This record gives sequence, C-alpha cells and structure tokens, in this order.
Amino acid sequence: MRDDKNEIHWDKTLRIRTSGRDDSRADQFRYPYEPTPYSVLERLANTGLIRKGNVLLDYGCGKGRVDFFLSRQTRCRAIGIEYDERIWQKAEENRNSGSFVDKVSFVCMNAREFNVPVDVDRIYFFNPFSVEILQRVLARIRDSYYESMREILLFFYYPSEEYVSCLMEEDELMFYDEIDCRDLFPGEDPRERILIFEFI
Repeated sequence: MRDDKNEIHWDKTLRIRTSGRDDSRADQFRYPYEPTPYSVLERLANTGLIRKGNVLLDYGCGKGRVDFFLSRQTRCRAIGIEYDERIWQKAEENRNSGSFVDKVSFVCMNAREFNVPVDVDRIYFFNPFSVEILQRVLARIRDSYYESMREILLFFYYPSEEYVSCLMEEDELMFYDEIDCRDLFPGEDPRERILIFEFI
C-alpha cells in the first residue's frame, strides 16, 4: 500500500498530476504506466548520486513524475521518453503547469529508436518495457557511451528477474550499488529496491 498523503502532497507541491495506473496501451512489449512512489524517489534523491550537473534520461517517463521530482530535488536536467502520445501529452501539460520549462523536456518516441545524447549520464527505468526492448535500448546507450566516454549510472527500480538476468549478462555493465526500499512498504517485497549499474 502506498502512502497516499505523500503522493498527494508532492503532486500538489510540484503542481502536476501524475497519480494513477494506466493499462490502456500496455501489451507484451510495453508495460502499463504506473508512477514510481514519491517515497522511493525521495530515497534516490537523498543518495547524492544525482546532482546539479547531471543529465537524467527517464525511459517510459509516463506523465513525468520522476523527471519533475528529481529535477526539483537535485537540480539535474531531465529528459523523459514516452511512446504513448496520449500520456506524453499529459507530461507536456504537467511541464507547462510548473516551473520546469528549462530543466525538463519530453520526447514522444519509441525507445529503441532514440539516440542517447552524449551529455546524458544518469538513466532511470521502472520496468517500462520487455527485455527484448531493454537490450536494444542498452545498445543505444552503449553507442552513446563510446561516442563520448563518461560515467553513466543506470537505476532500475523494482527490477524483474528477467531484467536482473539481462543486466548481469551485459559485459560492459558492472553492478554499482543497491538502494533498499523494502522498509517503505508493508510485506518485505524483495523487489522493492533500486539496482544501480555502471558502464565500464
């Protein structure tokens, strides 16, 4: 069970609307829209791993919660990728309703076709798509890494077993750290964590 008061508080503070799940365009390759709980984002923001000079790329950004919150809390710049035009329009509406115009941008595009900008150095995933698409996306990130070698940290919230297996098999990815989030919710769900990987 999520802390509804915290969810409402942050949406109100940020002057955005990001709550609720949306399954309308989900299929075997692209998963439903469900925002990352603010309590998890608070924990991530407090690690110091995302800072003012970083550029965050959020795959399957939905209505933009991750981008707005982390941009506000860490002063990073954020780019959200969303393939569903209807949900992308909601993200744009949210962007225009707050003070995010300069720090946050959204792209309506298939993640497999998106060329990762060479200034992106932080990347966020909340199970947005299948492992098949993830592999194609990792190849795009790898291309960007070799175009301009830099520290790139990848954050995977609530990772599936398939995602973990895929990540462990990637030669150029190294496990960096884990942010335990089990205590934020009842039930001691072992998937309540953020796995962090680094390109090497």
